[in-house]
Amino acid sequence: MQNRLLASILAGVFGFGAPLALQAQDGPGGFTTRATSAYVLDLGTGTVLLEKNADEPLPPASMSKLMTLEMLFEAIKEERLALDTPFSVSQRAYQMGGSRMFLEMRERPTAEDLIRGIAILSGNDAAVVVAEGLAGTEDAYARLATQRARELGMENTTITNASGWPDPLHLMSKRDLVTLAAYMIDEHPEFYPYLSEREFTWNGITQENRVPLLQAGVGLDGLKTGFTSEAGYSLTGSAQQGNRRIVFAYGGLNSTAERVQEAESIINWAFRQFAEVSVVQPGTVLAEAPVWLGEVESVPLVVAEEARALVPTIGSATLNARVEYDSPLPAPIAAGDVLGKLVVDLPEMDSVSFELVAGADVAEGGFMVRAQAAALRLIALARGQALGDPSDTALN
Repeated sequence: MQNRLLASILAGVFGFGAPLALQAQDGPGGFTTRATSAYVLDLGTGTVLLEKNADEPLPPASMSKLMTLEMLFEAIKEERLALDTPFSVSQRAYQMGGSRMFLEMRERPTAEDLIRGIAILSGNDAAVVVAEGLAGTEDAYARLATQRARELGMENTTITNASGWPDPLHLMSKRDLVTLAAYMIDEHPEFYPYLSEREFTWNGITQENRVPLLQAGVGLDGLKTGFTSEAGYSLTGSAQQGNRRIVFAYGGLNSTAERVQEAESIINWAFRQFAEVSVVQPGTVLAEAPVWLGEVESVPLVVAEEARALVPTIGSATLNARVEYDSPLPAPIAAGDVLGKLVVDLPEMDSVSFELVAGADVAEGGFMVRAQAAALRLIALARGQALGDPSDTALN
């Protein structure tokens, strides 16, 4: 019988004191956001810093153009087209209202032109051109984009058009927008710089990038704004300071000024109120797990890579950690096999976990080991006990 073992690890060595008191807040340390929905992620550690109505499907407005860009980036990466591939401009694309690249039907913009037209100018016409060029029709594109969103883990996304034009069925959650943005940053670093270009000129018309604070020195370098009367003023953004990068999305604000102020507030809070600390170094033995039918009785559990966590910097906090694994672990075991996890409880935040792997090989035991195990099992059964009873193996 296998039992879950919980081994507490004293965390005083990390230099933290008493835990912070909980407050009414949206994020740790008393931070509140004016947005009606928001999600903030530290990309390096995978730590969720803030979530507020993060999984509610809401109108994404032009932020859904990130999905259009993602579909275009993938087509280029898979060599189905190139940056200099020309696209045709349909009458439907030409007649699109709202923010525009000002494409003409006689023109043949390249894929690179259209990337800039969407990323910098938020062109509804450019988004339709891309959708029709990739899938034949915008409806066909919408089906493909929704399917791709599911593949990326975006469970609360339904795409009905390429531009974010208001449609009651066209919905994305803030968590999904951050998932998409983080994927684009990780998978398409060669294309990401387009999203921070300051301006673009087409047909003699120069327009500035709608993303605020690009040159404000706070590290913001993309991705996409959005606005409709239903969605309010919204932003999906990313900022980098030093070795840390955050990705965030929020919506429901009342003005462009509020959108700018909220972006700066989130960025300042996320970078100034959290510090990345080392929890444990690779190779450090965190537990000796019992082995069943092995040539030795236990196997060391270690982290394969340095475990780092993000913790609030205001006040002091105790980090409590525990090792979780099933016991006993059956032989044979190879060094590097994932056998459990190290769970670190963070103050005011969700726990984070790190994989624990075998620190050594353990071969199967020979005949005598198996005979002895069988005998012990028979004795235990005769006594009405089961091997691996928690009272025999619990660690304190």
